[in-house]
Amino acid sequence: MIEVSELTKRYGDVAAVRNVSFRCEPGTVTGFLGPNGAGKSTTMRMICGLTPPTSGSAAVLGVPYRRIANPGRHVGVLLDAAAQHSGRTGRETLALSAQVLGVDRERAGRMLREVGLPPAAARRRVGGYSLGMRQRLGIALALLGDPRVLILDEPANGLDPEGIHWMRTLLRGFADRGGTVLLSSHLLREVEAVADRFVVISGGRIVAQGDKGELLTTSGGTFVRGLDPGALETALAEAGLAARRCGPDAFTVEADAEAVGRAAAKAGAVLLELRSAGEGGLEELFLSLTAEPKENAR
Repeated sequence: MIEVSELTKRYGDVAAVRNVSFRCEPGTVTGFLGPNGAGKSTTMRMICGLTPPTSGSAAVLGVPYRRIANPGRHVGVLLDAAAQHSGRTGRETLALSAQVLGVDRERAGRMLREVGLPPAAARRRVGGYSLGMRQRLGIALALLGDPRVLILDEPANGLDPEGIHWMRTLLRGFADRGGTVLLSSHLLREVEAVADRFVVISGGRIVAQGDKGELLTTSGGTFVRGLDPGALETALAEAGLAARRCGPDAFTVEADAEAVGRAAAKAGAVLLELRSAGEGGLEELFLSLTAEPKENAR
């Protein structure tokens, strides 16, 4: 169980995270989604006690992370796969962590095999690893203490398609055995196949959360694409219709299709697509929710 309540982090006058609240239940994978710079990593660092919040709170297994005795036996964390000692071998890295956690050294060998690092790779120094190999080693470290919770920040970076499939299978199995997984990514398709619930953050704020069905059900409005997106945007604004970009030539509009069509026709804006916003699936909704305001996108 992970519980986040009104977490806020300010750096001077800049609010990196603002009033973020969500829950991750046992037996589920929660996809924490948002574009680069949205506040995902800052939120996860606050959950893990590495960054003190300006206000709000976070609890893992019912208590703040820093109050968990020997936390690696209860919570597996991977926040930065590159933050590993480059002079040690993969086997040495896991063996040392096993000693610190009080875990049988044999488990270190099992974890190396489970994440797909063969003996030859385990004998190599981490400084010679590819990013994908570092990610596998980082996941092995997260699993080493046989935790009940996994907190993983962008774990698919550097993995090839086979590696991404392997990771999804591993995380799905962990959750199906009753574990809790919080998985961040800026790429929706990485987590859509494995996540039970989604928390979408943009500009430091939660803009949506729920399972796929809930998110698509609540995504009202109209999706529209135009041959000349600038002319279409002007037409919508002149008609008093609130619109957000969700692609290079597309908008979601807080109005029905007839109102959007009439506004475009009045301005002579040629439409390429006009339909209910929920019909485009989760990816379109994600792009709509995380699109930057026009003045920030230039």
